[in-house]
Amino acid sequence: MLPGPIVSSAALHARRYWLPFAASCLSACMRVGPDFHPQHESWAEHWSSASIEQVTQQATQPDIRQWWQVFADQNLESLIAQADANNGDVKIAGLRVLEARAQLGIAVAGRYPQVQQANAEALYSAGRRSDGFNSRSGGYWQYGAGFSIGWELDFWGRFSRAIESANASFFEAQANREDALVLLHAQVADTYFTLRTAEARLRIARENAGLQKRSYEIALKLFKSGETDELDLQQAKTQYLGTLSSIPDFESQIVLAHHALSVLLGRPPGPLPELNAQAGKQEVVPLVDRVVLQDVPAELLLRRPDVRAAELQMAAQSALIGVAEADFYPSVSLLGSLVWSAGSLTGAASTLAVIAGPSVTWNLFDHGKITNNVRVQDARLQELAVAYQNTVREAAREADDAATAIIAALQRDTILNDAQGAAGRSLKLANTIYREGYSDFQRVLDAQRALFAQQDAYIVNRGNAVGSLIALYKALGGGWYSEQPLVDPATRQQMRQRADWGDLLDEPSAPPANAGPTEGASR
Repeated sequence: MLPGPIVSSAALHARRYWLPFAASCLSACMRVGPDFHPQHESWAEHWSSASIEQVTQQATQPDIRQWWQVFADQNLESLIAQADANNGDVKIAGLRVLEARAQLGIAVAGRYPQVQQANAEALYSAGRRSDGFNSRSGGYWQYGAGFSIGWELDFWGRFSRAIESANASFFEAQANREDALVLLHAQVADTYFTLRTAEARLRIARENAGLQKRSYEIALKLFKSGETDELDLQQAKTQYLGTLSSIPDFESQIVLAHHALSVLLGRPPGPLPELNAQAGKQEVVPLVDRVVLQDVPAELLLRRPDVRAAELQMAAQSALIGVAEADFYPSVSLLGSLVWSAGSLTGAASTLAVIAGPSVTWNLFDHGKITNNVRVQDARLQELAVAYQNTVREAAREADDAATAIIAALQRDTILNDAQGAAGRSLKLANTIYREGYSDFQRVLDAQRALFAQQDAYIVNRGNAVGSLIALYKALGGGWYSEQPLVDPATRQQMRQRADWGDLLDEPSAPPANAGPTEGASR
């Protein structure tokens, strides 16, 4: 490091005006490293799916940000509102946005003087002096104070690239929070309809168990009266007990769904009284045969929060290449010191010294280390580029798979509805023919077994259709919106008591869905 020359206070006063201007000009003119450009594949920008087109319609309501309104279920809307306010994963994602915002502030601070030191000292000296005839003792004070400052100019764009990286990371944190909301809303809706499906299957099992119990009781009476053999009795008993054994399984599924919903809502596992009051009132699981979209699938695909987060992660890493490449070049800094000293001795002089000047630091012998660091950062960028492409392809596959599953479920719905109607009619005919003595009891048992199987398959298919619809909305990135703030008021107050957060706890402006990854994020 080369020390700067001593300069006068007048020169220092003059440099106060032109040095910042010169530094900003230099930083604006020279920035090493690549500028990031989105790497969208051509197929993604024009992607389309025949399956998705078959099950979607263009409409304005409901907004894909709140797609669950398509079910018109007040219970579901209430659950999602509670989950938005209390879910732990969403809270953590919001806090990570604040963390990224603070990290951006650290990066921005690099534009200002990096070394700022002030010191003061006071020393007392005491001693005894002798001139051969007389001796005397005494003491005196020495005072000193100093202030030093060091400012590395952003000559090669080291700090501007670091700000660019932190800025992209800030937007990435926002996109990750939106992705957490997409996942949360899909999980709440899917778990809710899993609960409703289990309730419907439980109702069907109990109804069929009631029918089979009456058949078993009839077979028991006929056996005791000697009108039939034991085979009919045991077959009726086997079928009744088999259906009865499915009831605890459905009841267990309902309890587990309650537990899962409780955790998603930020509660300890337990029952949900507001849903227990509605149990059994919903006769069938709803069937929605169209996904309402406000944009083409290709646009929604690239707007998906996790896809945007992957792209922003690439932007942040691209800027780090420039930070690494800046180490190839000399670091130019402005150094300055102001030193004052005085003493208590009579006639002691008081001095004031001003030292200022440039300093150049250059890692001339670290070329291999710096080169490999640049290679490391570039390799990481390429890894993220491949990961981004994988994310887009996986998103397209998820959407296409979900749409295909919806089509199959809709086709099966009509068939299974007709099948359960036929099974009900078959049971009535079997009972009539048996009572009239034209068939044996086995045909009644077969008809009962078929009815239970077809009714259960119909409800299961309805549940699968709803699950596939939710999966399609999730695959297209729907549900990223929430009215809840990043940090709830209680947490915000707690954090303000621990540390000075300034205005960072205020809600930041969210970037538009098509915003570039390197636009300004925060002051």
